[in-house]
Amino acid sequence: MSSGSISDELRAKIRAQAGDRCGYCLSLQKYVLGILEIEHIIPTAKGGTNEEENLWLACRLCNSYKGVQTEAVDLLTGRTVKLFNPRQQKWSQHFQWSEDGSQIIGHTACGRATVVALQLNNIIAVTVRQQWVMAGWHPPQDE
Repeated sequence: MSSGSISDELRAKIRAQAGDRCGYCLSLQKYVLGILEIEHIIPTAKGGTNEEENLWLACRLCNSYKGVQTEAVDLLTGRTVKLFNPRQQKWSQHFQWSEDGSQIIGHTACGRATVVALQLNNIIAVTVRQQWVMAGWHPPQDE
């Protein structure tokens, strides 16, 4: 299935693999308005396919900010690096939550570049996370 639509069966499989949460900001489906989207890790505009290994789950904000990006600049080193790949990399090896749980901090070149490129700490996300923290829903304990 390298072109065309993604089957309902594959969508359900990816949703289960992703634990029903965004691979980038870890927002759970039950806490976001709108359906989490199947996203292409390598966008189809850059040669990515609809094969399972190129698909993951993302919230609308992360998917929109990512767009066709596959790389970004790490502002600390000035190097261009690949964005975080939620299918192949472990979130906690590249990111951590701020002390108050409202912001994502990148602690590798990949993590830092992804935080900036996907605007993971945009005002909407931070405001919502603050409310989730107050409700006891956040941050996730199993990233």
